Amino acid sequence: MSTPTSATNAATAADASPVIHARTPFSGFISKLPPSSINSFCGAMAGVASGIVTCPLDVIKTKLQAQGSFRRIQQGMPPSKALYQGLFGTARVIWREDGVRGMYRGLGPMLLGYLPTWAVYMSVYEGSKEFYYNKIENKWLARVCASITAGACSTVSTNPIWVIKTRLMSQVSSRASKDVRTPWHYNSTFDAARKMYRTEGLGSFYSGLGPALLGLTHVAIQFPLYEYFKTVFTGLEMGENSSEDNDVHWVGILGATFLSKICATSATYPHEVLRTRLQTQQRSLPANSPDHISFRSESHGHKRHPPGAASSDGMINMPRYRGLVRTCRTILKEEGWRAFYNGMGTNMVRAVPAAMTTMLTFEMLKKACFELRDGEAAAQGG
Repeated sequence: MSTPTSATNAATAADASPVIHARTPFSGFISKLPPSSINSFCGAMAGVASGIVTCPLDVIKTKLQAQGSFRRIQQGMPPSKALYQGLFGTARVIWREDGVRGMYRGLGPMLLGYLPTWAVYMSVYEGSKEFYYNKIENKWLARVCASITAGACSTVSTNPIWVIKTRLMSQVSSRASKDVRTPWHYNSTFDAARKMYRTEGLGSFYSGLGPALLGLTHVAIQFPLYEYFKTVFTGLEMGENSSEDNDVHWVGILGATFLSKICATSATYPHEVLRTRLQTQQRSLPANSPDHISFRSESHGHKRHPPGAASSDGMINMPRYRGLVRTCRTILKEEGWRAFYNGMGTNMVRAVPAAMTTMLTFEMLKKACFELRDGEAAAQGG
């Protein structure tokens, strides 16, 4: 015969027993995925969420970074007046000329780029971090090495998509200005890829790869700092979650992302301007292409233009920017040192919320995926 005490103990034991979660097709699918695939999925979804939220700001930033290469330059004359000035001034021009569509120009390749970029980055980062932890005693140095490894893999594999995205975003409407013109006009992502391949060759898709690889210094600063700040704020490393104190946990993630992104962007911003200038500059045309023949005939007609300027048919003559060092010298000579920080304010307004959206989405999705996997394991055990 049970006593009240024993009955109470039995009830307590029943309450403490693990909850058996209902099995669903999705939880069954998740349970079969290795951790690297879960990291890839969460990273891809985080990138998509970030891209949708911050696309208009990315368009504004890209136009501010790129316009110096499209402004008319004549020998002995100052450059033509800038079309885009500041965050709100640039937004007004885009809205007036192209409307809401202009604010989301390049969203397609951006999403196509974010899917593999963050999928590759998060998967490689988590895997290589474990590898470097076993090889390097210093955790900070191991995280830096993991960041560089993951960044190199994602950069090389997705550079063509980012070139197309940058060109679409920097494209100037024909109604906007006669002094600031882009030497191309693309109607869509696939139209851009087709025209670039036809007129400039395969190498055009890897324009700006040097500065992009130089940008590995950015992730080498951001992600180790993020892990450090997250550990300080929550006691957990990147990708780790706790069921306790969820409110403090998410606040810690946002705080760690904010601080790490501000530090990394401030330290490495000029490489973004270099990358944008090289990506938006047309390469030398093949000798047998119709565009090259058109330019050659104009040259014989003495219609000469300065290197990198648009000719009467909108085509680029000789490249203005060649290599990292020469590009730096050209920008410094023509526009001064401030040009290396064009669009930095807009970039901060864009990059910080983008990073916060990315990391918060990644951490939440990863937590949800592992909870589903644990629930599936519990359901099978029950």
